[in-house]
Amino acid sequence: MTCFCPSGAKHLGSRARRYAPRPGPLFVAVSACVLMVLTGQGCRESSRSPAGITLTLIDQSWVDKESRGRLNAELRQFSSRSGIQVEVLPAPEGAVEQLATWRKLLESGASVPDVYAIDVIWPGVLANELLDLKSYIPAQEIEAHFPELIRNNTVNGRLVALPYNTSAGMLFYRVDLLGQYGYRAPPKTWEELEVMAARIQSGERAKGNAAFWGYVWQGASSEALTCNALEWQVSEGGGTIVESRTVDVGNSHTVRAWERAARWVGSISPPGVVAYKEWDAFNVWQEGRAAFMRNWTSAYLAARAPESPTRDRFEIAPLPGGSKRSAATLGGNGYGVSRHSRHPREAAMLVRFLCGRDQQRKRCMSSSEPPTIPDLYNDSEVLAANPYFPTLLEIFRKGLTLRPSSETGKVYPEVSRAYSEAVHAVLTGKKPAAEASAEVQVELIQITGLKAPVTQPRLDGSSE
Repeated sequence: MTCFCPSGAKHLGSRARRYAPRPGPLFVAVSACVLMVLTGQGCRESSRSPAGITLTLIDQSWVDKESRGRLNAELRQFSSRSGIQVEVLPAPEGAVEQLATWRKLLESGASVPDVYAIDVIWPGVLANELLDLKSYIPAQEIEAHFPELIRNNTVNGRLVALPYNTSAGMLFYRVDLLGQYGYRAPPKTWEELEVMAARIQSGERAKGNAAFWGYVWQGASSEALTCNALEWQVSEGGGTIVESRTVDVGNSHTVRAWERAARWVGSISPPGVVAYKEWDAFNVWQEGRAAFMRNWTSAYLAARAPESPTRDRFEIAPLPGGSKRSAATLGGNGYGVSRHSRHPREAAMLVRFLCGRDQQRKRCMSSSEPPTIPDLYNDSEVLAANPYFPTLLEIFRKGLTLRPSSETGKVYPEVSRAYSEAVHAVLTGKKPAAEASAEVQVELIQITGLKAPVTQPRLDGSSE
């Protein structure tokens, strides 16, 4: 991940540019190569490996200098072992633009790129254009990854991407402030968070910090809000939008979760939170103006950087739970092979190498990037280098929630848009939660062609 949300949170607000990586001249230069691919010229002819094969990989991490250097080093190692050269194309900065580029390349039948970086929500969208990796990668290596990730990347029985890295939504909290206000542990429930955030916010403002807030998160109408709202909804027992081929949003549990979040706006969260994406919330956090924040693993890495003003003042925990449980949206990336590649076996070799245990171990030792192989979370050297991994593993084991991208396939972007817009209307006070959830239920049924769940009568004669 090069930017926060592995689900496409590449938005960089004006306040965020101090912390966000920016594309350099290389990004522009290599982007022209994408256009050459679209016109059938490709970039492969510029060099040939000793084995006579050069693969092309398109990857969204290319705009980040550190990630670019790490990927180049890994590709050099692959080439030295296999004799196969690899050329890299960068991705557009925004997730929407990335997916559009991926689809245009794949659906046009372009033979390059051979290997595509695949966001965790893209397998269902791109599945028809990607090879089944089970035909190329040993089963024991596939089974070594988190089963939730393999399940997410499997569409109609076909494994279309192998996991490369992972992430999940998590709660950041100021250890120093909790201690000052008499709290020994982070909140376990949303109700506890509301109480703690309000008390700390009031106390800090009384000390003269008028711009201090209790809780910052991502409220802009976007994939980021889909992730947040799904966590609220699932924690309250409202389901995951689409389950068992049915659409279920217009239920009382979802309404209750949305109403609770709407209360935060302007009370424990700034009014402007309804325009926040990941970097916006992070900037408020970095400035020391929030007690709690919801964000991703990459925000943890940025906040722990040597130059970070908060690096020694915070810890992470699972997100608070509702009446049912805690929920954390799954994020991350993998690699898939185009079904139009002229070198599918060699391309699968590259995917196997990049996603394999050895490379993941080396990567998380140098960059603290969370691996997708559970066994690595028991490695003493890995844990010594990444003391936050046990908490992350707890989140993975107890609260992972998958967005319904595999269930909805190519229409998932429309599903997410409609859902986030409905939630945003509630957060901004434009619609009551009951009305918004009922309306988006109908809209999602129209988008997906699925049905609403059969309601079961209760003992009191009502139904849910």
